[in-house]
Amino acid sequence: GAVIASALPYMMTNWFGISNLAPEGEIPDSVKFSFYIGAAVFFLAVGWTVFSTKEYSPEELKKFSEAEEKRSSIIESDGRKQVSAAKFFKDGSIWLLLGVVITIVITFSLEEIDYGLYVLFVGGAAFGILQIIAGLLTKNSNTENGFVVVLNDLYNMPKTMKQLAVVQFFSWFALFAMWIYTTPSVTQHVYGATDPTTALYNKGADWVGVLMAVYNGFAAIMAFVLVWLAKRTSRKTVHLISLIAGGLGLASFYLIKDPNLLIISELGIGLAWASILAMPYAILAGSLPAEKMGVYMGIFNFFIVIPQITAASILGFFVRNVVSGEAIYAMVLGGASMILAGFMVLFVDDVDEEIK
Repeated sequence: GAVIASALPYMMTNWFGISNLAPEGEIPDSVKFSFYIGAAVFFLAVGWTVFSTKEYSPEELKKFSEAEEKRSSIIESDGRKQVSAAKFFKDGSIWLLLGVVITIVITFSLEEIDYGLYVLFVGGAAFGILQIIAGLLTKNSNTENGFVVVLNDLYNMPKTMKQLAVVQFFSWFALFAMWIYTTPSVTQHVYGATDPTTALYNKGADWVGVLMAVYNGFAAIMAFVLVWLAKRTSRKTVHLISLIAGGLGLASFYLIKDPNLLIISELGIGLAWASILAMPYAILAGSLPAEKMGVYMGIFNFFIVIPQITAASILGFFVRNVVSGEAIYAMVLGGASMILAGFMVLFVDDVDEEIK
């Protein structure tokens, strides 16, 4: 699905003769039809799920609820560490103070307002407020409140999960840099086009769709290979190699001027993508208490969203103000971030491997 979706704009133009040009401020027909097809497929998939998936009966739901109550009583009696109100107040105050101070600084130091930076630092201040609220609830002995429970679990993440969070942050920061800046990087750096209304720019943009299809297709193939490699080496080794390959693939965009050679770069990115979707979760699962698996898997996804917000907040500022609008350097930065993520894998404790 990802392969076809990525290649659709290219297919629309080169196979079906649909124009990839549009006046400034408008969307080319090739992109419009690609989205129409995507929307139709998405609608059909949702419909298939609705009509083919059996719902649980009230009796089954009651049994699940009873089992959950038993599980909760076990959790309550297992000596779960509760974060103190004072800890929530202290950490929340630090986050709030830093968020407010940095927001004020950027407001008065930047000539032009950068709303992306505001999102990042106001978000930090908001997280501080949430911790203070959790502190107030904890002080009032309202520790079973779902909001407090989630923040408490966030503080009490297993060691392996904390280590993987760092790996995930730099991995996904790199991915979001790629998804945002591949098109402007290729069109500007490889094709030498910056005007979205020109045929050359849209030729480069269509080729980016092909490149995206290549890394998704290669990832689908390598997903099976990585399982085999992990059994013969280790999950950490596989993830380390894959992330470094992906980082080199991203950074290599700076060195390559032939659009066809970018396919080689995408192979490294595809290898990293296959590993990112599997290895961190496989490593994480072995370190989590069974009764908290769902909660911690949910919290773990924070470390996909947080780098997304960070990338969206600072990369625009970086490209506009630091590298004079040359988007290719965002790809280089993404490559460096993914390579750093690879080396951070060395510091992750894989509990299952230690047991072996």
